[in-house]
Amino acid sequence: MPRLFGTDGVRGLANRELTADLALGLAQAAAAVLTRGRHADELRAAGRRPVAVVARDPRVSGEFITAAVSAGLASSGVDVLDAGVIPTPATAYLIDSIGADFGVMISASHNPAPDNGIKFFSFGGTKLPDEVEDRIESFLGRPKLAPIGDGVGRIRRFADAEDRYVVHLLGTLPHRLDGLHVVLDCANGAAAGVSPETFRDAGARVTVIGADPDGMNINDGVGSTHLGQLQAAVVEHGADLGIAHDGDADRCLAVDANGEIVDGDKIMAILAVSMHERGKLTDDTLVVTVMSNLGLRRAMAERGIRVVETKVGDRYVLEALAAEGLALGGEQSGHVIMTQYATTGDGVLTGLHLAAEIARTGKTLAELASVMTVYPQVLVNVRDVDHHALGEDAEIAAAVAAVEAELGDSGRVLLRPSGTEPMVRVMVEAAEQAVAEHHAAVLADVVRVRLANGSAA
Repeated sequence: MPRLFGTDGVRGLANRELTADLALGLAQAAAAVLTRGRHADELRAAGRRPVAVVARDPRVSGEFITAAVSAGLASSGVDVLDAGVIPTPATAYLIDSIGADFGVMISASHNPAPDNGIKFFSFGGTKLPDEVEDRIESFLGRPKLAPIGDGVGRIRRFADAEDRYVVHLLGTLPHRLDGLHVVLDCANGAAAGVSPETFRDAGARVTVIGADPDGMNINDGVGSTHLGQLQAAVVEHGADLGIAHDGDADRCLAVDANGEIVDGDKIMAILAVSMHERGKLTDDTLVVTVMSNLGLRRAMAERGIRVVETKVGDRYVLEALAAEGLALGGEQSGHVIMTQYATTGDGVLTGLHLAAEIARTGKTLAELASVMTVYPQVLVNVRDVDHHALGEDAEIAAAVAAVEAELGDSGRVLLRPSGTEPMVRVMVEAAEQAVAEHHAAVLADVVRVRLANGSAA
């Protein structure tokens, strides 16, 4: 049976795969797992019930899923603070800020509106490790906590949740944004209320698109996965930059004044160099995933910044940051984590600090982004193959070694099995697009032949 939890919580088609019953059961199981141990003993000694912050993005299914999650928690003796529609990183911040025992975010991030998801955060606002998620899943079939009388949890509105988060964001800024014109694309998602308010309070002139959520238009042609409207708006309004969030606002991608895209790698490069110069980059180290561009690695090496590499997924970036007490990391997709201010990727925070760097230096975003040169990167998905056998095939390994030898220091090869379907992702970087395309096609053919129908030798 496949694992219920994916790389970022439990996701699925709402009311089909992610049902009210499943949401209720997950909440009850999470309450049983997350209210045990020494912390739970301290709660009992203090004579109080556990407290959980629950929030969601604006997709319509979030209403009934939130109700089911809140019911599951309260019926398990957990007091619920319903924060309403706020970004995922706001939920994480609030859990830590008020000392809540854990929290739940109902969102499917950049997925289309019919999907939804449930993410759990532990005490301190950090994501759960795999082993804790596995324990929650294992508790789904066990007896639930069932207190009675005053042991039952209460559900209350977290009335000032958004205000607390905005004040926090503004307090992180090293420089005001006076004089900057910013276009914000809120993806018709959770950032629609918070992001424009915060940028305006920071001094920026703000033009907003994608900030009219109706429950079904989240990520629909807008946001970090659909940058066309933002690019056009930045050029049309003569803005200094554009910032795009995804549905739950834990991502940030940018657009410069010319309408050119500035992805997560370039944003990390800009912030890393700035923090390095100001003595704020712990151990002069940046954490990235294996998908980050070779150009980022080279740019960091030229400036004496060490790069630590992890598997794909912001949770693995977070683990690496925590293991060494580091300050900055993230993904090419726009999950950028600044551990001084956040326990997870925060798209609004990232956008604010990117804009602040423009204001601080007086440089354009295009000038700042020139700190790194992007190497052409070609990704080929080879489907319907025995992806589990990838690491065991000697001929594939030999083919990869031959390409790596030919590319030398001017390129990079990465073959990665999918974690959810029978597919292998073949990624090649090279100094020239045609070279990357050629080698990616060759390696994809080798994978297709060797792993077809489980035929690997």
